[in-house]
Amino acid sequence: MPILCRVTRGELTESIHVIFATVVDDSGNIVFSTGDPNYVTCIRSSLKPFQAAAAIRSGAIDAAGFDESEIALMCASHLGENIHVKTAQKMLSKIGYTSDDYDCGIHPPADMVSRHELIRSGIQPNPLHNNCSGKHAGMLAIAKHLANSPKDYTNPDNIVQKTIYGALQDYSGVNDIPMEIDGCSAPTAFFTLETIAKLYQKLSTEDYPELVRVFNAMSSFPYNVAGKGHFDTKFISALNGNAITKGGGESVRGIALKNRDGKNLGISLKVLDGSPRAMPVGTITLLEHLDLLTKRELSKLKEFRKRERKNCRNNNIGQVEVYIES
Repeated sequence: MPILCRVTRGELTESIHVIFATVVDDSGNIVFSTGDPNYVTCIRSSLKPFQAAAAIRSGAIDAAGFDESEIALMCASHLGENIHVKTAQKMLSKIGYTSDDYDCGIHPPADMVSRHELIRSGIQPNPLHNNCSGKHAGMLAIAKHLANSPKDYTNPDNIVQKTIYGALQDYSGVNDIPMEIDGCSAPTAFFTLETIAKLYQKLSTEDYPELVRVFNAMSSFPYNVAGKGHFDTKFISALNGNAITKGGGESVRGIALKNRDGKNLGISLKVLDGSPRAMPVGTITLLEHLDLLTKRELSKLKEFRKRERKNCRNNNIGQVEVYIES
């Protein structure tokens, strides 16, 4: 049975979201699954840690002199806060490029305080505010290192994307990876939930030095991975070096979990209808159901165990809650 997320209004059910999840162990074996582990979905921004790893593997990140905080931003879907914008700008400066070289496009900061500050200042958003600006700085670092040119770096036939694709083939064990264009104009991949779980399991091991660096960067700088109040930042902070997670558009998520009864696990989740409201509660309920979080970790994440729904007068009018059959 899949995981069911029930959205109530009062005592009555208003909506149901269906979540598929897959957990794999150190041997790559499925140890828990709800729904279909062969379900194919777009990995979206949950691919970013592996795109960052490919950049490290190419030698581009060391050549650029990016530090751990900057590697963390390469893995981010950040909220466009000042720290994110400044970090992305610093990365571009290190490789001698500017925001004009970005292919990611422009959108306002997702963080409303930062968005309102721009409006009050009469400043227009620029590509540095794009939630993918760190990822694109990493891709531009590959372009600088391997081609000495930013031109067409998001084109699937460009050496940047071919370098990333080759690394993804290695990490995933899939030779023919379906690729489509993400919201930021860079290619992203389609994988089964089992493959996504296996990818994240590799992120929890010592098998690939570049993946170790990515895990450590995200663990050390969780705020750069997302930002204020975001689930990814709060989860990574609460797990304190024992796990990282990265969500993606249309409600997909990967988790790399270390040292759970001596095992390193990889977990994938997908809300089938793409609703983001089901994912945080679904994630914590799954991990609690499988006894994969300590009491201390759960207490730090208790706000995500069940979410209250509020109306415009801040009155409680229902809940978002998740059920998993034993």
